[in-house]
Amino acid sequence: MTEPEFNATGVRIERWPRSLTRAGQVVVRDGSVALLTSYGKVIDSAPVSAVQAYKPLFASQDRALATLNGHRYSLTLGSADRFIDAVEAARSTRT
Repeated sequence: MTEPEFNATGVRIERWPRSLTRAGQVVVRDGSVALLTSYGKVIDSAPVSAVQAYKPLFASQDRALATLNGHRYSLTLGSADRFIDAVEAARSTRT
C-alpha cells in the first residue's frame, strides 16, 4: 500500500442535518478520497476526478466542503487549505 498524499485524523464530518463522526479521518491516496469513521469504516469514497473540494466563503480556516458521489460533507479539520491543495494535486497528477 502506498503512502497517503494527505491524511488527517480527528476530523469532524457532517452531512446535513447531522454529524456523522467527531473524530473521523480523511485520506487522499492513489487517486481517491476516502472519508472514514474513527473505527476505520468507510463513510464515503470517490476518485479525485469526481470530488469537489472547496472552502466556504465566510467559514473559519479549518472548515472545508467536499462533494463525493453527489453527497455534500462539511469537514472540520486542522487545515482546510492543505486538504483542498492535496485534492487538486492528486487530480492534476491523474490527468
